Amino acid sequence: MTTPAYGSFNSPEEFIDSVLALNPKVAAFDCDGTLWFGDSGMKFFYWEIEQGLIPTDVTQTIMKRYDEYLAGRVSEDEICGEMVQIHRGIQDTKIREFASRFAKSNVMPHIFPEMRTVVEKLRRLRCDIWAVSSTNNWVIEEAVRPLGIPGERVLAIKVDIENGVATDRLSEITSGQGKARALKKALASPLDVSFGNSIFDLEMLELARNPFPVNPNPDLEKIARNRGWRFYQPAVAKLTSPTA
Repeated sequence: MTTPAYGSFNSPEEFIDSVLALNPKVAAFDCDGTLWFGDSGMKFFYWEIEQGLIPTDVTQTIMKRYDEYLAGRVSEDEICGEMVQIHRGIQDTKIREFASRFAKSNVMPHIFPEMRTVVEKLRRLRCDIWAVSSTNNWVIEEAVRPLGIPGERVLAIKVDIENGVATDRLSEITSGQGKARALKKALASPLDVSFGNSIFDLEMLELARNPFPVNPNPDLEKIARNRGWRFYQPAVAKLTSPTA
């Protein structure tokens, strides 16, 4: 076996075996870019607008805010929260129906096979598995259901539901440092392994005894190299990378 370059794993099997060898009891997975390819939060945002779920006046306002976010004038935490708050006044069951349709067609087909295997094998080890995301809870809960991760093990951005209708009252923002904060509140035992792909997952990776960057963005890959963390690049992500 050759020495891995820049701390990367040489094969899916080596990556999976390295995770399982730790016999972890508690694991946390970022979702977008880590469990599957692509940003489901952004995709759902545009999709639900096209599908007519969001009222026109709300759509006009949030699109302007999203443009400001892309221009760097709105923070990650702010836009993540506002993209969930736009559902105010809509029946929870209706939102979930849309989220289920979206997840089946736009998320589940893009789950990395290696990550599906990791989750399945950790479940067999009776590992307590958490999905943590800055995307709304409706999409994430539907998308991780086929992986055997129950809704009560999802930490994602959500609003209070009152009389079956979404309000604009946000729960904790699970983006960036918020992911680690939410895990600290939720976990009864130390976090053994965590998986993430971006700088917004750094605190969650640092929280674990064993961090595993997966499909890392350049800034996270640089940190992983500097810290001696081994990271994994799924084959599908390599093929779809603009630099591939």
